[in-house]
Amino acid sequence: MRKMLLIVTTMLLAASSNAQAQTDLTAYADQNGYIDVQTLTCAALAGTWQGDADRLTTWYSGWYNGLAKKHYFNIARSKEFEHEVIVYCKANPQIRIIEAIDVMLKQERLSAGFK
Repeated sequence: MRKMLLIVTTMLLAASSNAQAQTDLTAYADQNGYIDVQTLTCAALAGTWQGDADRLTTWYSGWYNGLAKKHYFNIARSKEFEHEVIVYCKANPQIRIIEAIDVMLKQERLSAGFK
């Protein structure tokens, strides 16, 4: 019984040490509910709920495509790129999301992923 209790306690401690509290994107909004997307850091993206991270990266995708006057949406490529940005942001939480996207876009262009 004591051995079982030790095993269960160890498993619970291991599971809780990997858990992080998620922050709603509303925590970064101003009093009117707006988020300054140009100052939002990777820490905010990496530390929010997956649904909020997906929503935010989709918004950035639309913003960048609008700036580039592109009007096509490749769902599979968009999901892949969003995942890459989130992974990059988790590794670099101190930089702004727009800087992470810039790095990722430059890497894509270098590897001839974007035409």
